[in-house]
Amino acid sequence: MYSIIDIESNGAGFRKECIIDIAIFKYDGHKIVDQFISLVNPESEITPFVQKLTNISPKMVKTAPKFHELAKRVVEITEGTTLVGHNIDFDYRMLRQSFQRLGYDFKINTLDTIPLAKKLIPDEVSYSLGKLVKSLGIPLVNAHRAEGDARATLELFKLLISKDTENEIIQEQHEETNARTYINKIKQLTQDLPSEKGFVYFQNEAGKIIFSDYVQDINKFSKKLFNSKSKKWENIQTEAEQINFELTGTDIIAKLILNSKGIKKKETLPFGLYFKNNKYLVEKNTLNKTEKPILKFKAFTQGSKAVQFISKIEEFEDINVLKNKIDFRKRNELWLGSGRKLGEKLFLIIDNGKVTSYGFYELFTQIQTMSKIAKLKIDLPLPTNDLINDLQLAILRGDFETLPLPK
Repeated sequence: MYSIIDIESNGAGFRKECIIDIAIFKYDGHKIVDQFISLVNPESEITPFVQKLTNISPKMVKTAPKFHELAKRVVEITEGTTLVGHNIDFDYRMLRQSFQRLGYDFKINTLDTIPLAKKLIPDEVSYSLGKLVKSLGIPLVNAHRAEGDARATLELFKLLISKDTENEIIQEQHEETNARTYINKIKQLTQDLPSEKGFVYFQNEAGKIIFSDYVQDINKFSKKLFNSKSKKWENIQTEAEQINFELTGTDIIAKLILNSKGIKKKETLPFGLYFKNNKYLVEKNTLNKTEKPILKFKAFTQGSKAVQFISKIEEFEDINVLKNKIDFRKRNELWLGSGRKLGEKLFLIIDNGKVTSYGFYELFTQIQTMSKIAKLKIDLPLPTNDLINDLQLAILRGDFETLPLPK
């Protein structure tokens, strides 16, 4: 759980500044679950420079609540979260000194998007929030106002999480559970988990990931693990204090993420699509010692569905038309398809018949140029032969829009 924050101050001298504008978006890794936005009466002057920069005048804050009137709400919305900001040291210092004036010691884990951006999106001209989000195609409305800057920081943070293939963010950030009994612990840890495909991360009290895997149903898998009598899961059952997850939407996205993390999972595809006696059929690959399958499947039913689909398309009666349709060799294309959630798109870069990189973008982001794509893409370190079969099936189903690679 994260609290994305931005604060504007009145511009007074160091340690004398006061908050004049604050915005906090509580983010659970998938959606905003709470928010707090308010002007604040600093009970002191606002410098001319800050007035010009923020367009916040003394008149605007005169009737605004004072910080002590907002303090309880700030504590409530940030409790149990990690505070995230662009140059978080400033926002955290502003909060701490504002609370100290009230005699309250405000402490919270923090995360700064600047060093993360420098590591995950290198070679940017500037890492100031305005220039960085503009370069990435992230909209920034009302710059230098708390709400506008906090919203842009949130979109930047979403991108950084996507590009964090080594799980540094999720590894470092954790929260303590209040469960005292094993049954309560299971309920506490699993009650909000989705029944969807994705990666699941079990973390110990220190926040270290002690187990992770890609599963078809995050909720069902987690409950099954905790209720298992197998010695295999004993340590995880005892040590797990938090469960995080990352939705993938499709098996293709899951394989792309695994590949980008340098993880290669062996997949068994025992069935194949063959063309015999002028008809398509699905057989076990072990029955065809000399003939290579046109496509491979992990289950007979999956292959049967593909045959039903192919048989409806008249031109596929010619096997050469089908083979040309799914041929991956020498393709140089940009593929666009559904992302991990509503409002998100996936893109793939196919270079000379190989998937070299992928990435995600929100519908409001424009990616017409390779320079823009280069800032969003995640490179794949491993050969992508294991993906080809899935992508050939996707071609048949029409899951992706294919475009020439932009310049």
